[in-house]
Amino acid sequence: MTERPSQAVWTIDADASLQAMLDDPSCPSLLRRVVTETRSWQVRNETSVRRVLMASQLMPQCMAALLALGAGVTIEGVGEAPLEDLLAQGVKGQITTLHIPVEGASLLCGEAHVARAPAEEPIVAAVAAVKMSAQRIEAARVALSGTWAEPARLARAPDNLIGGTLSAESIEAVAVAVEQETDPRGDFMGSAAYRRAMARVLTRRALEACVAASAAGGGQ
Repeated sequence: MTERPSQAVWTIDADASLQAMLDDPSCPSLLRRVVTETRSWQVRNETSVRRVLMASQLMPQCMAALLALGAGVTIEGVGEAPLEDLLAQGVKGQITTLHIPVEGASLLCGEAHVARAPAEEPIVAAVAAVKMSAQRIEAARVALSGTWAEPARLARAPDNLIGGTLSAESIEAVAVAVEQETDPRGDFMGSAAYRRAMARVLTRRALEACVAASAAGGGQ
């Protein structure tokens, strides 16, 4: 398990419903936006946070948002673990809480997706979170759904942004690299080639949304 550095953290009980999570004033706006886009009020009331975490295929775009935000979980009898470890290793045990670092205005967030209809689960989605310090990128995370065998996964390429700035050139370079590292499985919703191409397009749009958020002075 990875130790979480000392910082402000927003925590919510895993037994809480998605709606209760969204109603919490401290819930990151990115997470609130992603969940309300595709899930009705009734579904949000009937679905627990734990269910989404344990069955990531239920809400891949939500899982991508949590990964981008650096979410972690507390597992009974085990302790804290990054959400990415839980997804990759299938850690056994009862999830008791979800926690997300509170970065404030230093964290710029953006999301982009393609879907057959506005209220449907996206075919491919990209969620980006970029932490700035003194006008330079301190950390960058881009998670995608619909581009790997797993419902959602963090891309490695955004690490190349660290230490630089969010320029058109750096964004396009990362988008190309993300496209190359994806390994989608085609289905009736979209071929592997389509999903791979969308990974590039949506990564670029999500990072461009971070630039727009910076111009607007917004955070997570």
